[in-house]
Amino acid sequence: MDDRWNIEPLSVAHPDSVALLRAYYDDIVGRYHGRRVTDVELDAVLAEEPSDDLAAPTGLFLVGRYDGRPSGCVGLRALDAETAEVKRLFVRPEARGSGGGRRLLEAVERAAREFLGARAVRLDTRGDLVEARALYARSGYAEIPDYNGEKYADHWFEKIL
Repeated sequence: MDDRWNIEPLSVAHPDSVALLRAYYDDIVGRYHGRRVTDVELDAVLAEEPSDDLAAPTGLFLVGRYDGRPSGCVGLRALDAETAEVKRLFVRPEARGSGGGRRLLEAVERAAREFLGARAVRLDTRGDLVEARALYARSGYAEIPDYNGEKYADHWFEKIL
């Protein structure tokens, strides 16, 4: 296992978290529109999709550092007493291929069990995020029906922990 990754909880308000969330939305919104996202559009998406709920006592935000640099993130929030939801899984392009996505996913699953007492985790994703869907399939997630009505999602997954 690559020990160049270090993953720890961090407030979504921390500058490293803010930068990663901006990079996450810049990436996925840009892919959705097929073009570079403007700062105004990015600010609007961040306001529309706040991450404040990815904090204790019902959530968590993890930041992954690769070679000491903030290079990935993932969020977690409780859906109910037994189910948690994985949100905002992201690895910066320069760190992709290093196992960061897998490491972040494993860390958030562990946090779901240990921190929230969850027995299952769910997530949603878009059809164009092919790499994410492949990661989820390799990691034991099964496709399920729409559980949250997310307007930008095309696929919904669940994993029993």
